[in-house]
Amino acid sequence: MLKRLLVLAALCLTPYLYGAFQANATEATWARLATGGYTILMTHANAPGVGDPPYFDLEDCTTQRNLSDRGRQLARRYSVRFAARSISISRVYASRWCRTLETASNTFPNVEAEPLEALDIVDDDPATLAAHMETLTQLIRQFRGPGNQVMITHPEIVEALTGVVPREGEALVVTTARSKDEGASAIDVVASQLLN
Repeated sequence: MLKRLLVLAALCLTPYLYGAFQANATEATWARLATGGYTILMTHANAPGVGDPPYFDLEDCTTQRNLSDRGRQLARRYSVRFAARSISISRVYASRWCRTLETASNTFPNVEAEPLEALDIVDDDPATLAAHMETLTQLIRQFRGPGNQVMITHPEIVEALTGVVPREGEALVVTTARSKDEGASAIDVVASQLLN
């Protein structure tokens, strides 16, 4: 009987304990970012659909899949999250797609995003993807602050760089990998933070 009561109590408390764990993880991530020197990988906010029309043009946003109203609201919510914690952002890079640039302008209105080709979507071109990953890795290695730098891109690029498929609204905090082993990833994901 006592054993059953203990199991029942544990089951009842699990959601609260998990919530406390999540809160602590969140606080630890914000505390880490407050020290600066990290790269924050983000994907664009909500943009309904998949891919882009076959006739899309990088210079013409009307030909691309763009942020929805919800996406713009989410990006502004991300901005509030960073501002509420006084997280310093000194540099923002974004892919050349309008949905990433618009996410950047809504999330970090005080830092002009620099379009960066290495953050662009790469279709079935392993050599180009490898070159882009090398460029991004070097930018992450070289960054020391002040503040943090942000890279806003597409889920495929985040996965190629880190091995992690990000959820919508999830920011990954990355830094240069400590391991020097051959074949090891050059980038370590040290934390993640849901912003929405």
